[in-house]
Amino acid sequence: MNATDMLADIRTDHDELTAIRRDIHAHPEMGLEEVRTAALVAAKLREWGVEVTEGVGITGVVGVIRGTRPVGPSNRERAIGLRADMDALAIPEQTGVEYASQNAGVMHACGHDGHTTMLLGAAKYLSRNRDFAGTVNLIFQPAEEGRGGAVKMLEDGLFDRFPCDAIYGMHNMPGYQVGKFAIRTGPMLAGTGVWKVTFHGTGGHGGAYPHKATDVSIAAAQFIMAVQTVVSRNVSPLETAVISVGSIHGGSNQSPNVMPADMEITGTMRAFDKSVMAIIDQRLPALANAMAMAVGCTADVTMRWGTTPLVNAPDQTDQCVAAAQALVGPASVNANAAASTGGEDFAFMMEQRPGAMVLIGNGVNADGPTHQVHTPHYNFNDDIIPHGVAFWAQIVQQELAS
Repeated sequence: MNATDMLADIRTDHDELTAIRRDIHAHPEMGLEEVRTAALVAAKLREWGVEVTEGVGITGVVGVIRGTRPVGPSNRERAIGLRADMDALAIPEQTGVEYASQNAGVMHACGHDGHTTMLLGAAKYLSRNRDFAGTVNLIFQPAEEGRGGAVKMLEDGLFDRFPCDAIYGMHNMPGYQVGKFAIRTGPMLAGTGVWKVTFHGTGGHGGAYPHKATDVSIAAAQFIMAVQTVVSRNVSPLETAVISVGSIHGGSNQSPNVMPADMEITGTMRAFDKSVMAIIDQRLPALANAMAMAVGCTADVTMRWGTTPLVNAPDQTDQCVAAAQALVGPASVNANAAASTGGEDFAFMMEQRPGAMVLIGNGVNADGPTHQVHTPHYNFNDDIIPHGVAFWAQIVQQELAS
């Protein structure tokens, strides 16, 4: 089936898929708590005749569709994985839509409701169009938003139980027009992490006896300035890294004459290369301890990388470009998109299998600002569902042609 006919066929499911997406949106669940969402996914897959395994990585679901076309001369059946994420974020929704979140303080602010729906749409289409040679593993992943869902699935034997020669992911992109795709070969998303430094001193009377106290505020101030030298003086100018302070806590605004005994600073860190991540791992604690020692304090440092850099493999990137171009034409596919210091834990899966992640345009709001992901006004655009489903189907046609 050519791309035009395939897209027309998929559009017949658009209303049903939109209803599914809005149902998931109205019932968001945090990572590793996607009980209702996972049950809905499993039920739909079974309804459409797809083989289902639940509880992979706690709340993950994997559907398996086997093609009916004979394997070619290589006599080796290939298998690919298509992955979508299911979890929501701890953000109170302010979209005002009729299907807004019914779970207070939780919303689908990153479009995972749409990602799940597009992969479900692909499952429905492929279940009735199995003219391909090989196996498609539909990976519905929990807990992408910082709770380690990809690692949980890998620890549960994802690729041992569901072998994949290549894997693919897709994420919506607000501000990018409907019907457009973007991707790049190589590093596309950063390794992302968080850090916390707590300075410990004696505290004291800031007016009468400051000379008898060890002042954590001086250590904290010097550290905040010094930590920026990690990027400017330890990381090559040809590399990219980010270290940002996100919070500072110490003392009480009700007691301005009291020097705090403890001061906590937290922040984020980003890098595209593991060697740069290692520099940050070494230099940030060294600077914290040096600044503490300089004023007679101590420092406790904790650091955690939540994702690894997402690096698109050349062959799988080419497959994504070809699939997108078949659907929307070369002019609507950016094959050399700019990298982003955002993160994606799909990268952990891509460390074990060659893969690629593509961006699909979520649309531009002509009547006002385009709301970005991770904001209370963001909403997934149901108009892009057919394009997302068709992209998945086109990848399968290409990868499992014979």
